[in-house]
Amino acid sequence: MVFKRLLGSLGLGGPTVDTVLVPGPARPGGSLSGEVHLKGGDADFEIEHITLELVARVEAEHEGGESEGTVPFDRFVVGGGFRLAAGEERTVPFSATLPWETPISELYGQSLGIVLGVRTELGVAGAKDKGDLDQLTVAPLPVQEAILEALGQLGFGFRSADLEYGRISGTGQQLPFYQEIEITPAPAYASRVNEIELTFLATPGGMEVVLEADKRGGFLSEGRDAVTRFTVAHDGVEHQDWTALVDGWIRQLVESGPAYGSSAGYAPESHYGHAEPHDEGHRSGPGMGTAVAAGAAGLAVGVVGGMVAAEVVDEVGDFFEDDEEEDEG
Repeated sequence: MVFKRLLGSLGLGGPTVDTVLVPGPARPGGSLSGEVHLKGGDADFEIEHITLELVARVEAEHEGGESEGTVPFDRFVVGGGFRLAAGEERTVPFSATLPWETPISELYGQSLGIVLGVRTELGVAGAKDKGDLDQLTVAPLPVQEAILEALGQLGFGFRSADLEYGRISGTGQQLPFYQEIEITPAPAYASRVNEIELTFLATPGGMEVVLEADKRGGFLSEGRDAVTRFTVAHDGVEHQDWTALVDGWIRQLVESGPAYGSSAGYAPESHYGHAEPHDEGHRSGPGMGTAVAAGAAGLAVGVVGGMVAAEVVDEVGDFFEDDEEEDEG
């Protein structure tokens, strides 16, 4: 998806900017590459900087209800310091590294409804204009894909995914928001759990996995949330029995007690992952949720039904169209 925009701050006759990303999804912590195509206007212009800004559509809850907005989460200067002559065409290649916590927006080629973008900002003669916005697609890391695959094999299904503004206490979270993947329970847990929320917090050395279960109440007890965290490495994905490991995580989550800091069990012993104490009420700051109309027999098979997939694509497209209209206005 490419948008070509005339720089409004410079008026008619100003340069245009057109950013083209390398085809295919990027990955958290991986390379984001492409080219910025510039075309000179009716006069010469000093291009002071070309900056790429990563943005995400994030929802937040507050006293007045819910709101939705575009949140920037990283910036890269990829060029600048040259004169663009009138009518001149110039291409500036770039390669930058995505933050490790960059949310995943697709699974097995199917959109999760997460909207990410790359905005191009051009600084010209003391002015700047956000002249181009392109959709960013991010696929999971191998370890993230292995965990999602294991959940699918265990009978869990995909319900929705969203980005929530706020922080998860007790973690090394870096971005101002976090991703929640909402999962429907496998039949074995359906009588005890309404849903499970999964958050990945990747780092160069590994990844924190935060699991939160919305437990059903019993005859004499109310429903409650239970939270636990695990740490895994990026290496050796192919040597781990992920189905057994993740099953152990889920069992610990469902059977865990409500008190933070109490004696916590550990996942099945392995070189790959270990458990940390569960943390009730771990999510600080405002939260929010979007309903992505998607379901799956298992996470491994992705979004079901052409109409569902089309709704997600329309939602993503609307975001970029609305942004273009706002910039032009």
